[in-house]
Amino acid sequence: MRDLEASTHDIQRHDGLNGARDFAREIDADEVEAMARSGLPDFPVSESGRDGSAGLTIPPFPGAGIIAAPARKGRGAVSNPANRFDAQTTVAADDGWATLEVDFTDLPPLPTTLTRDASRSVISYNTSPDMGFDRAVNPYRGCEHGCVYCYARPSHAYLGYSPGLDFETKLLFKPDVAEILEKELRRPGYIPRPIALGSNTDPYQPVERTLKLTRAVLGVLDRFNHPFTIVTKSDGVIRDIDLLKPLAERNLVRVCLSVTTLDGNLARRMEPRAATPARRLLAVEALARAGIPTGVLAAPMIPALNDAELERILEAASHAGAGWAGYVLLRLPHELKQMFEDWLNTHFPDRARHVLELVRQTRGGALNDSTFGQRFSGTGAYADMLAGRFTRAARQYRLDERDQLDCSRFRVPASTRKGFADSQLSLF
Repeated sequence: MRDLEASTHDIQRHDGLNGARDFAREIDADEVEAMARSGLPDFPVSESGRDGSAGLTIPPFPGAGIIAAPARKGRGAVSNPANRFDAQTTVAADDGWATLEVDFTDLPPLPTTLTRDASRSVISYNTSPDMGFDRAVNPYRGCEHGCVYCYARPSHAYLGYSPGLDFETKLLFKPDVAEILEKELRRPGYIPRPIALGSNTDPYQPVERTLKLTRAVLGVLDRFNHPFTIVTKSDGVIRDIDLLKPLAERNLVRVCLSVTTLDGNLARRMEPRAATPARRLLAVEALARAGIPTGVLAAPMIPALNDAELERILEAASHAGAGWAGYVLLRLPHELKQMFEDWLNTHFPDRARHVLELVRQTRGGALNDSTFGQRFSGTGAYADMLAGRFTRAARQYRLDERDQLDCSRFRVPASTRKGFADSQLSLF
C-alpha cells in the first residue's frame, strides 16, 4: 500500500470543484467592439430546440441563447449534464453580447483527478438474462477513454457526478481491490463462476499504467485458480501476458478487445483516449500468439456511423488471430440520449438526424429500450439486417469458437498474511 501511495503522490485529489471554471465576468466595451470588427458569427439556433440541427433554443431576444460548449481536446463528451438526482440544474446562457462564445473558444484542457474509493466489497452481482456472467470486478469507476457512447456513463450519477465530462475526468480507484477480493473469495460457501473484468469501466484505462490495480487482481485470481474474462479497448493488456499465459493454459481466462471502427479519425472523435484500432488489433495478435483465447467485440454498432464497417472489423479480427466475435447495437440509457445527440450535432451535423432516426427504428420509436432480450440487439428491419450480417460474417471468418472456462480448479490457498498460518497451527 505504501508503494501505491507513493505512485499516486502527484495525483490530484478531487474535492468536488477540480476542473470547474467560473464563466461569469464583466463585459468589456472594447472587447465587444473588437468582436464586431472581427465578424464573429451569430449563435446558431434550432427552430424546435431539439430537432437535431443545432441543439440550441430560439433566444428571447436577438443574439441571446443557450450555449453548448464545444468539444474539449482529448475528451469525448461535449457536455457535462446535471446529475439526474439533483433537484436543481443550471444552463450556460448568453445575454446577447457573445461573451460566453469568447470564453468557450479558449478553454484549458480538463485535468484527470483521482479519488480513493472506500468500497468494502468489490464483487458486484447481476441477474440479467442478457449477460454472459453473473459477477464482475471493476477496479475503477469512471473511464478516461472518454467513449461518448459508453452505456456506463449514467452510473456516475450514483456517485454524485455528471455522466458527461465528469465521467472521463473524475475517476475513483479502489486501492485495496486485490485485498478485498481475496477476502470475498475466502468466504465460506463461495461458489466460483467466471468474473468479468471491464464490465462497466475499462480495467486497462491509462491510469492502470501507474496504479496496476488490475494486475494485482490478476494475481489474486491466479492464486485461487479462479476463471475470469477481460474486455478492454486498450493494448495495455499485453503488459500482463506473463500472468495471462499460464492462466490460459489452465483454461481460466478469455480476453476480448473492443474494436468499434477501423477509421482512426472516427475513433479519435468517439473514443479519444483509447488505443487506436490498429494497436488493438496488434494486441489481439500478440495475445493469440501467446496462446491466450482472444475475441473481438464490434460494439457498439451505430447506424449510419460505423455500421458499414462490421464485416471489415470481423475480417481484420480474424486475420489478427481472434477466435470469436460479438456485436452490440448502440444503447442510450438515461442522460446518454441527449449527450449522444449533442455529440452528433457537434461532430456530424450533416447526418445527426438520420442517425437518430435509424436508432429509433431499432428501439420501437424511442432512443432506448431496456427490455431484456432485445436491449443489446434491438428490433425491427434494421436490427434484423445487422444481426444477419453479423451471423454471416462470423461464419465466413470462423469467429464462432468459444470454450467454457474451467471452474473446477478453484482452490482457496493458504493465507499469506504474516502470523496467520502460525496462529492457526497453534490450535493443534
